[in-house]
Amino acid sequence: MANDFDVLVIGAGPAGYHAAIRSSQLGLKTAIVEKWLNSSGEPAYGGTCLNVGCIPSKALLEASHKYIEARDEFDDIGIKISKLVADIPAMMERKNRVVADLTSGVSALLKTNKVKQYEGVAKVLGNSEVNVTLHNAEKVKLSAENIIIATGSVPIDIKPCPLTDNLIVDSSGALEFDSVPKRIGVIGSGIIGLELGSVWSRLGSEVVLLEALEDLLPVCDSQVSKEAAKEFKKQGMDIRLGARVTGSQIKNGKVEISYSSGDKDYSEIFDKVIVAVGRRPYSNELVSPEAGVALDERGFIAVNEYCMTDAPGIYAVGDVVRGPMLAHKGMEEGIMVAERIAGKLPQVNYDLVPSVVYTHPEIAWVGKNEEDLKGAGEDYSVGVFPMRASGRAMASNSTSGLIKVLADKHTDQILGVHIIASHASEMIAEAVIAMEYMASAEDLGLTMFAHPTLSEGLHEAALAVSGRAIHVSNRKK
Repeated sequence: MANDFDVLVIGAGPAGYHAAIRSSQLGLKTAIVEKWLNSSGEPAYGGTCLNVGCIPSKALLEASHKYIEARDEFDDIGIKISKLVADIPAMMERKNRVVADLTSGVSALLKTNKVKQYEGVAKVLGNSEVNVTLHNAEKVKLSAENIIIATGSVPIDIKPCPLTDNLIVDSSGALEFDSVPKRIGVIGSGIIGLELGSVWSRLGSEVVLLEALEDLLPVCDSQVSKEAAKEFKKQGMDIRLGARVTGSQIKNGKVEISYSSGDKDYSEIFDKVIVAVGRRPYSNELVSPEAGVALDERGFIAVNEYCMTDAPGIYAVGDVVRGPMLAHKGMEEGIMVAERIAGKLPQVNYDLVPSVVYTHPEIAWVGKNEEDLKGAGEDYSVGVFPMRASGRAMASNSTSGLIKVLADKHTDQILGVHIIASHASEMIAEAVIAMEYMASAEDLGLTMFAHPTLSEGLHEAALAVSGRAIHVSNRKK
């Protein structure tokens, strides 16, 4: 039948479209369902990442960084600029063009790979069937031997601070300001909060980040976290840790935020407030009970290491399942599931999922940090290279940060790499590859790196593990 498929993917974000394209490449009759409509009410592919997440945020991060470079740093390298202006509408227009190009590109890739596209809202039934309510209200019933759920995630709301009046917004709303607010409150100083706070701080807002936890970026290595806090403070961001938001009010077109810290209560007035306390899986009303798909108390779909649910023939990948909510993790899960359906035996190495914060300097890490190793009682060695000792960093006028390598004290196998530096997002890939092949710190130290490059810092940090660094003083062993 025309509506019968080998593989049906629900959701065309990074995890979903990767799963669909790879399935079709493997000779499987494949369809995909996507519900996203853009601001013009037109279907748009790519999910949160391409439409209101990683891509538009990076466009604004790049634009705002270039602005701050021109304003504060060009003089140092001999470039004089007068009458510098941050044209916010133009920035937004460019951001929207980038998004439009990429979302249309995903749709074209699906068509090129002969993936049947349905635009509407899907619900998984029992007996390998899926109901789709198209955007024109027409209903279509599809059946597939294999169903891959890739519906992603949505921002978490908090009761003390409900979204309202374009004054209290989530991460999506923070990408749509048409002018620079004088004063912005950001609730949450995780990856999303730091990135969005950085954008608007660079463009001239007074940014206050309110973080309920006592640590900044607790998932990252504490040495890197401390270095990051120092850099953000230097950049003018006011980060208040242990600040738990208790309420909000709209007063005269501004937002009053109440919060507690220690045993005291405080309040602050902001022009805009961004709620960035994390995301939750998009799984509400997605699956009928008769489908046999189990969800946990937080709404994540329960899967095994191969992303198989409890229901035969139904898989789930990306943000809607356990693990870090990262596009690249979802992409690899989508590829893995497609190939396993086709009879191949790939797997995802969840121990080596890289994480990146796209601030400046960037922050990136993979593997274990020092706190993990200490908690597990593991013996390890440390090599650290400060970027101020890098010739390329000095030439680029970007000497903030460090590169840190952790290795097993007995075998020398690399256990973790942590970077805060310009272009950390690119350098971390080298560490991931090394660790995937179970390289030792000595292996990296024996590898030839081009000179002058920022990546040489990774080489030096690896040498420092055994006290052999050339361009910095080595720790006494």
